[in-house]
Amino acid sequence: MSRFLVILALLSMIAPAADLPVREVILYKSGVGYFARSGQLSPGESARLDFKATDMNDVLKSLTVADNSGAPIRGLRYDSSLPLEQKLADFPFAIADQEALSDFLDHLRGARVELASASDKLAGTIVSARMIPEPPSEDRMTISTQPEREQLTLLLDSGDLRTVDLGAISSLRFPDLKLQAQLKDYLATVAESRSKDKRSVYIDSSDAKAREVSASYMIPQPLWKSSYRLLFDPKGAATLEGWAIVDNTTGDDWTNVRLAVVSGRPVSFISHLYEPFYVQRTTADVENAYAQAPVVYEGGTEEKQTAEARANGMQFAFKKALPPPPPPPSSAPVFRTEVQIAPGMASTTAASATETRELGDLFEYRFAQPVTIHKNESAMLPFLQQKIAARKLLIYSESYGQNPMSAAELTNNTGKTLDGGPITVFDSDSYGGEALMNTVKNGDKRLISYAVDLGTRIGTADESGDEHIVEVHATRGTITTKNTQRETKTYTIHNVDPRPKTLVIEQPIRADYNVVSRKPDETTANAHRFEVRVAPGETMKFPVIEEHVYSETTEVTNFDADELAAYVSAKAISAKGREQLQQIVSQKVKIAAADESLTHTKAQMDEITQAENRLRQNIQTLNQVSGQRDQVQTWSQQLAAQEVQYAKLRDQSAALDKQKAALQSDLDDIIAKLEF
Repeated sequence: MSRFLVILALLSMIAPAADLPVREVILYKSGVGYFARSGQLSPGESARLDFKATDMNDVLKSLTVADNSGAPIRGLRYDSSLPLEQKLADFPFAIADQEALSDFLDHLRGARVELASASDKLAGTIVSARMIPEPPSEDRMTISTQPEREQLTLLLDSGDLRTVDLGAISSLRFPDLKLQAQLKDYLATVAESRSKDKRSVYIDSSDAKAREVSASYMIPQPLWKSSYRLLFDPKGAATLEGWAIVDNTTGDDWTNVRLAVVSGRPVSFISHLYEPFYVQRTTADVENAYAQAPVVYEGGTEEKQTAEARANGMQFAFKKALPPPPPPPSSAPVFRTEVQIAPGMASTTAASATETRELGDLFEYRFAQPVTIHKNESAMLPFLQQKIAARKLLIYSESYGQNPMSAAELTNNTGKTLDGGPITVFDSDSYGGEALMNTVKNGDKRLISYAVDLGTRIGTADESGDEHIVEVHATRGTITTKNTQRETKTYTIHNVDPRPKTLVIEQPIRADYNVVSRKPDETTANAHRFEVRVAPGETMKFPVIEEHVYSETTEVTNFDADELAAYVSAKAISAKGREQLQQIVSQKVKIAAADESLTHTKAQMDEITQAENRLRQNIQTLNQVSGQRDQVQTWSQQLAAQEVQYAKLRDQSAALDKQKAALQSDLDDIIAKLEF
C-alpha cells in the first residue's frame, strides 16, 4: 500500500478547481464558435478552463474575463507549451514512474515530516528511507520469494533516531509550506500532461470573499449546417422548414445553454500566440571597443505640432472605427411561427421558436429555449417554419441536354436571412427531389432545381448573319472600325404534358455579345434568363438574337484604293471621314496610274534591250562573213534607232519615278493628318 500512499498523500494537497459551466454558445460559418462561461469562485479558489492544445492560439487571442462584482481581474495563468520533461527539470526533486514511497522520501533527506499510524503520531527530520526484505518464515522456502517492506529513519525532536515501518502509516504530511507548494505544482504539472492534447487556463481569486466570474472566448468549431424542407400543398402554396445541425466536439456538456447560430462569414484567422518566440538580439560590446563612426542625421519632415495633431487624428479615427457593441439578445424581436400544414403532407411538429436579428452582414438565429447537447453528440434544431413565396417552373440550359429541370423560384419574404444548404422538396405529400441553395438575404430570390422534367423536350439551332460596319474612326494613319455580326440561337420547345408550363431559358453571357431581340427577363453574373409560357401539348420556337460587337484596327497604308473605297461608301462613316478617305483614294489612284505607266515604260525598255542584244549578236556574226556588208549596215541603222528610242524611254521612266515619289510624299502627308 505504501506505493500508493505517496500519490494519495500528495494529491490531497491539490485544491479542486472551481467549475465555470458553459452558459452560452454562438456558432459561426468561419470555423469558430463563441463560448461564455460563468460561475462562483470561493476565497482563494481558482477556476480552470481546459482546451485542446491546438485551440490555445485562438483562446489567447479572444479570451475575456469579467468579475461581476466589479473587482479588477489581476491576471490569468495557463499551461506553457514546453515538454513535460523540461517543465519538471526545474523542480528540486523527481518522482519516477512506479517509485516506492521509501525511494521518494529518501530523496527528501533533511525535510521535516509528520506521520500518523493507528497507535502513534511522530514528527521529525528524514534521515533515510529504504526497502528491506521481510524476515524468512516457514512457508517461504527461498529468500528470492520473500516480499520487501519499507522503512523510514527519522531524527526526532528529542534527538532520538526512530525507524518507522511505512506499511503501518495511515497519513504523512510535510509541514514545510514551500515544499508543499512545490509538490502541488509538481503533481499538477504531471496530471495536466496526461493528455498531450489538453491545456488549461487558470483564473485565480485574490479576494477574501466569494465572487461571480465570467469568461468568454472563441475557439475552432465545426461549421453549423443548414438543412431545409420545401413543402408544396396541392394548391401550390409553399412552406419552408429549416433545421440547424450542430456538433458538440468540445469535450464539455452543453447543459441548458443559450445557443445561437449565425449566417455569414466574419473574418477569422490563426495567430501564433501560444508558442514562445525568440528574437535575434543585437550584439553589444563594451564602450570604446571600436573607433567612433561618423553619424549622419536626416532632416525633419514636419514640425512637432503637426506630428502631434496627426497622432491625435489617428487616435480619433481609431476610436471612431470601433463598432458599437451589439444590443443584448433580450432586446431582439421574437418571431414565433405556427404553420398549418395540409393534411397528409410530410412536416415536422417540433417547435421552431427563434429570436433573430441582423448583425451587419451577419444574421443570427438564437433559439428561444435553452439547449442541451452532450459532449461528442450532435443535434438537429428547428430554426424556421414559415410560409414562403414560391412558384413552380422549369429551367433549361443547353448543357442539360434535351430535358429541362423541374424548379422553383423562391422569394425570401420571411424577414430573415436563409443560410445556404440542401433542400428536400415535397410536392403534395410526395418526394419531389433535392436542391442546393446559397445564402439568400431577406427580399432576395433564388431559383432551385430538384428534378428532370421528362415531359418537355428542347432542341437548339444556331445561325450566323452578315457582318456590318457600324463605326469608322481614324487617327494618324490608323483606321479603327466597330463591326457587328448577328447570331441567332433558336430553341424549339415541345410540351408533351396536358398542362401549361412556365419555362426559364438560361443562356450564358458571352463577352462582346448583346441581346438585340427580346430583352432578358433577368440577368445574372453569368447568364441571361428568358421566361416563356408553353401551352399544353404545344410545340413552339423561341429565337434569341445576339449581336457580336468587335473592333478591327488596320494601317491605311495596307489598303489599296478599292478596299478604301468600301469604307468611303460605308453608311457609318462621317462626312469628314468620307472626304479625307476620298482624298487618299484619289491619291492612291494617281500613284497606281503612275506605277502602271512606269511598269509599261520599263517593259518597253526591256524589249528594246533584248532586241539590241540580238542585233549586236547578228552584226558580230555577219562581220566574219564576206559579202554581207549591206545587211550589217541595215542592222547597224536599226540598232542606232533603237538606242534613240531607249534613251527616250529612260528619260520617261526617270520622270515617272519622280512623279510617283511626289505623289507618295503627298499621300504620306494626307495620311499623317488623317483624323475623324
